[in-house]
Amino acid sequence: MKAIAQHEYGSTNVLKMEEVVRPVVSDNTVLIKVRGAAVHAGDWHLMRGKPFFIRFIYGGLRKPQTKILGCDVAGEVEAVGKSVTQFQPGDRVFGDLSESGFGAFAEYVCAPETAIAIIPNNLSFEEAATVPVSAVTALQGLRDVGQIQPGYKVLINGASGGVGSFAVQIAKAFGAEVTGVCSAGKVEMVKSIGADYVCNSTQAKSKLKQHYYDLILDNAAYNSPFDYFPFLKTPGTLVVVGGSMTRLFQAMFLDLVTSKIGGRKIKFLACKPNQSDLIVLKDAIEAGKIRPYVDRVYPLSEVPAAIQHLEQRQVRGKVAITVS
Repeated sequence: MKAIAQHEYGSTNVLKMEEVVRPVVSDNTVLIKVRGAAVHAGDWHLMRGKPFFIRFIYGGLRKPQTKILGCDVAGEVEAVGKSVTQFQPGDRVFGDLSESGFGAFAEYVCAPETAIAIIPNNLSFEEAATVPVSAVTALQGLRDVGQIQPGYKVLINGASGGVGSFAVQIAKAFGAEVTGVCSAGKVEMVKSIGADYVCNSTQAKSKLKQHYYDLILDNAAYNSPFDYFPFLKTPGTLVVVGGSMTRLFQAMFLDLVTSKIGGRKIKFLACKPNQSDLIVLKDAIEAGKIRPYVDRVYPLSEVPAAIQHLEQRQVRGKVAITVS
């Protein structure tokens, strides 16, 4: 089969289209004929091997153990292992492969049946592939960590990105009033996905109301948690999604300090892929409550260009990959 593979860390130049051995289904796995995939920051980090600690998590201090990237996948079940009970050949499925070896940037991939679900019936393969990682992250950040409630005033920082574009819609589905923060050129896009108010990120500190929001979901990995903490109510929760080790330590320190005086909390999201949340999202998409916002679709051969487009931080919503 064809796949985009890498044998060293580096820029998009290390990604090459190759002929590789097609995976073989095992007892508990499903062989998927890949029809769609998506790119996000995790692919960039694994490609470059940065930050360095990611090499300890996924193996390969000097060279990557993960040869084929891509964790967002959608496609058709080609074959199932003898212990698989949930799926059969021909089923249209989507899922997150980040805990099962990655490999979505290829014509075929194997996945545990617990990592996938039937795709929403109103999405294409490319659209469905953009859902698993980003939408589950948004869902868990708002519902599980942020404990969102109807009537909450919610601020989504980085509202035009992959996680943010889903978070705006999910927060609205929970009955919240949503303010999105994004760059000036993406304001109309964030309005179009349902935000009640949208603020240009360069003007946010002067335009936003202090101590106004019940919940803030901060997806902008390059911002400090200190930037948006003053806009949080007492009580209230700031959920930090991703970012550098410095950002993580800032969040931990700020939570320690504020927890002593009560009221406002800061939490760092550690997303956990799971099938049940994929089903929750499937139902919400089929009900018309949320929908992927796809910026561009690239063919498999142009995965390097897709990741490069993501690196430029100009993406609106998600970047999809089509695999024929």
